[in-house]
Amino acid sequence: MSRFALANLCGLAFGALTLLSMLPMSFPDKRAALLGAFFNRFAIGFVVILIDIPCSGWLIGLSIGILLSLPPAIITKMFVPILSIGAVGGVIIGLIRAKFVV
Repeated sequence: MSRFALANLCGLAFGALTLLSMLPMSFPDKRAALLGAFFNRFAIGFVVILIDIPCSGWLIGLSIGILLSLPPAIITKMFVPILSIGAVGGVIIGLIRAKFVV
């Protein structure tokens, strides 16, 4: 599988999992909240796979996961759930990156 295909797959999977976890919640504008969360998590999966930094995969995932989760965490003031999901998802995708990306 190409690096680009793996990036899309990881982004779609992380975005879909986040979307599914948010479906039962209520928001003033649910469509905007779900789209924003999906694309934020898609970006984490996409960037972690494609970025080329000479560092361990889990550390790249953790860094990118926290960095890209900061804006929505600041906007919503929900730091712990947003940053922790971004960090855990980033680490998992970073481990996938270490295993499958040459």
